[in-house]
Amino acid sequence: MKTTYKSCCCGTSKSKTIYDIEVMAQGDKPVKLDAYKGQVMLIVNTASKCGFTPQYDDLEAINKRFADRGFVLLDFPCNQFGNQSPESDAETTQFCQLNYGTTFPQFKKIEVNGANETPLYAWLKAQRGFEGFDKDHKLTPILEKMLSEADADYASKADIKWNFTKFLVDREGRVVARFEPTADMERVAAAIEALL
Repeated sequence: MKTTYKSCCCGTSKSKTIYDIEVMAQGDKPVKLDAYKGQVMLIVNTASKCGFTPQYDDLEAINKRFADRGFVLLDFPCNQFGNQSPESDAETTQFCQLNYGTTFPQFKKIEVNGANETPLYAWLKAQRGFEGFDKDHKLTPILEKMLSEADADYASKADIKWNFTKFLVDREGRVVARFEPTADMERVAAAIEALL
């Protein structure tokens, strides 16, 4: 069941499209997302010390597979979930490049929920809410237990639940899918392929 969520704080109401939003590259350099207009985007909040961190291998494989077909993967490290991305921006990038050979753009560390969430994530969550974890994934019961103990109503909220949540944006700037970290990466790749 799809739920519609109202826009929340951080200028979401001012951002009519994803292309109106500005993010920060490492080194505090502003980047307007209209730089990626016309491309398919996969936007991911990541962490270097998470059970899902090995997904960097899959993300880099997806990046290499589709990069020359009008696809871009945008990586936003985030330390809001279990303090699993404690390093500096430069240390995070070095870790990812050395351990996973990443070549896609990695931005300044952000917050994806709460009072200090970036306008990008406020906008993304307003477009596509939480639709549940993959029931077949071995970490789903752990996530569901942890989240329900913290908030019995967590499943009805659009908040990002954990690291490696992915939003797929089509060439017109529409969010067409949200994949929780438990989603099969082949399913993610197939959804990207369908838009290219």
